[in-house]
Amino acid sequence: MLTFNFTRIFKVRGINKPFSYLIKLGYSPSFATRITNNRSRRLDLAEIEKLCELLRCTPNDLIEWTPGNNDAANDTHPLMPLMRKDKVAQLTQILNSASIEKLNEIESILRKEMDLK
Repeated sequence: MLTFNFTRIFKVRGINKPFSYLIKLGYSPSFATRITNNRSRRLDLAEIEKLCELLRCTPNDLIEWTPGNNDAANDTHPLMPLMRKDKVAQLTQILNSASIEKLNEIESILRKEMDLK
């Protein structure tokens, strides 16, 4: 089943109060509540595009796939990349617990890998 999972992207982007964040950006309280609580069943493409621009992500980052019983063992299923295991949230926790020295090393590696100066 495909569902929206906004919690993951809010965590990755360091947004601790997503409801307040969305309200500040002009969204209605109703919309902000649905997004914050992952209760949105459908969004039109314009809403998805705006959220992706604000959160600097792709639509794939907002969608999560939970395989059905028949699909669980199929590693070649085309939706497999949308199956989440919260690795990004774990990365955030790891980075938050790293020493400043280690963070400097990690930053150097990332800059090199991403061709940043």
